[in-house]
Amino acid sequence: MEGPEQPVLLVNEVGGIFGILESHVPLLKKHFHLVTMKEFLENKACLSVKVKAVYVWWHRPVMDRELLKSLPNLKVVASSGAGVDHLDLKLIADFGVRTANCPNAVSSSTADTGIALLLAAARGLVEGCRVATSPETEYFPLNMLGDEVTGATLGIVGMGSIGYKIAQRARAFEMKILYHNRNRRKEDEELAVSACYCRKMEDLLQQSDFVMLAVSLTPQTYKLIGKKQLELMKPTATLINISRGSVVDQDALVEALQTGHIKGAALDVTYPEPLPSNSAYSFPDTTRITEEKGNAIPYLTGNHSHSLVLQGLTWSTLGTSKNPSVRRIFQL
Repeated sequence: MEGPEQPVLLVNEVGGIFGILESHVPLLKKHFHLVTMKEFLENKACLSVKVKAVYVWWHRPVMDRELLKSLPNLKVVASSGAGVDHLDLKLIADFGVRTANCPNAVSSSTADTGIALLLAAARGLVEGCRVATSPETEYFPLNMLGDEVTGATLGIVGMGSIGYKIAQRARAFEMKILYHNRNRRKEDEELAVSACYCRKMEDLLQQSDFVMLAVSLTPQTYKLIGKKQLELMKPTATLINISRGSVVDQDALVEALQTGHIKGAALDVTYPEPLPSNSAYSFPDTTRITEEKGNAIPYLTGNHSHSLVLQGLTWSTLGTSKNPSVRRIFQL
């Protein structure tokens, strides 16, 4: 006797640039019948009522009104990453659909990337490599020695999971740590990383040698750092962005770098991503751009984030989950 029919999970494709990893397929197939967007569009009349969940990978498929209207029995939209700024949460909720994400899946790797960018900017690693490998190099100029990290002041804007992990790592470099956050951390958490709270972000910007952005992209944080904020920073300071490109006014940043209002920038994110080859943004040599290396390890292995998304999917569609914390990953 055959068991109950598996719920249908809609994915963009398997493999390719915007497809889920092939290594994810066996685990997903234990709980779901996978259908790609191509298969769905070719047999829409039959499959529309069967789709119970959508797995969004690299922002695909796009959850717009048209797709949501075509899925009357949809229960959950699960995104493989931490951010949900690519999803219209209100629109999805208006259709009575839950949204799941993995807020802590990339915290450690993103914090690692933030510290890597800080070190690369401070010690001039990119320029040093370029000079060391150039056949035209005859000597190493003294101005390439870089800046001291030990004892420098790090200002962290956004002290959530990622921001706190950055503070833990920065403490090993004996850095003075300032932070600005919507809500102040508990006293014991501050003491554990020797962090001082700045109620006003402006105070943090004026005092920091390195400013690290680790906030989510929301209407409130869109262009959080603009011309006014950049002018508050020290001329010797470096801005490091590991959040979202749109958190920074990119025009203002380029101007600040070109005019010497700040010394440098290290960016794991830009807007758009990647920057087009004919981009109007002419970043000086004091800028390092890595294009979302912070998410690379979890996305390539898929271990933690994929596991959490799967639990969110199964809990919403089947009403079961072995992880009691899975309910907390829903953002409604």
